[in-house]
Amino acid sequence: MKTLIIGGTGTVGSLVVKELLQRGAGVRVMTRSAEKAASLPEGVEVVVGDMAAPETLPAAMAGAEALFLVTPVAPDEINQGLAAVEAARLAGIRYLVYLSIHKLETGAHIPHFATKFPIEYAVKNSGIEWTLIRPNNFFQNDYWFKDVITQYGVYPQPLSELGVSRVDVRDIAEAVAFSLTTPGHAGQTYALVGADAMTGERTAEIYSEVLGRPIQYTGGDLEAWAAAAARTMPPWLVLDLKMMYDHFLRHGLRATQAEVSTLAGLLGRAPRSFEDFAREMFAA
Repeated sequence: MKTLIIGGTGTVGSLVVKELLQRGAGVRVMTRSAEKAASLPEGVEVVVGDMAAPETLPAAMAGAEALFLVTPVAPDEINQGLAAVEAARLAGIRYLVYLSIHKLETGAHIPHFATKFPIEYAVKNSGIEWTLIRPNNFFQNDYWFKDVITQYGVYPQPLSELGVSRVDVRDIAEAVAFSLTTPGHAGQTYALVGADAMTGERTAEIYSEVLGRPIQYTGGDLEAWAAAAARTMPPWLVLDLKMMYDHFLRHGLRATQAEVSTLAGLLGRAPRSFEDFAREMFAA
């Protein structure tokens, strides 16, 4: 079965490509730039297209039977996602896996949470068999903070004392690949979560243990985070993420034990631990 991956050069999509190739699946990646194709493994078919240019989508989807859809955090995310779902319907795509967000309903006021609602609705009502993948905050987001951790001895990502059930992107990729290559996942919504609800303080403790020196958690000051983020992010994105982190600080984003057990059943093992990820990140 030929699977089209939209977002195949990104954090999640690139690992989904790897997982599908290991399972012998036919893989096509849609990228906005032919230059990005150079990073893709041998055996991947590449097509240039853009969800923001819907006229490019029919050719990208022609002949594909399945679609893994990742929409960008962008002001026009809804339009891009809806265009992709409609193009999939018209192209006769038989199966669609969409990357959404864990506990979406609890963050309906957050811009990049809210954008997922109409896209999920379109997926469910497209007439295409579907699976929704709803991941929590990624372990791999901490690569953004690696230099800050090592150079300044602080961990700045705002995380709640109530805990955030963060997940390894490799677990997400495996779950997507299972959904695309094995039967029984149509109509399912999977929470992609870690076994432990991580707090900012516990995250800093783990990095202290790994590095052998104190790392201080500084994410409780949301205004300081926003001021720092404004140096490298556009204002709309700073506001979006600030609202998300405020939600984390006030309510957390914890998984239920049932969600963890369901994921373990899907993967055939326990989700990867943050401790292992932290050791790997600094070993690399």
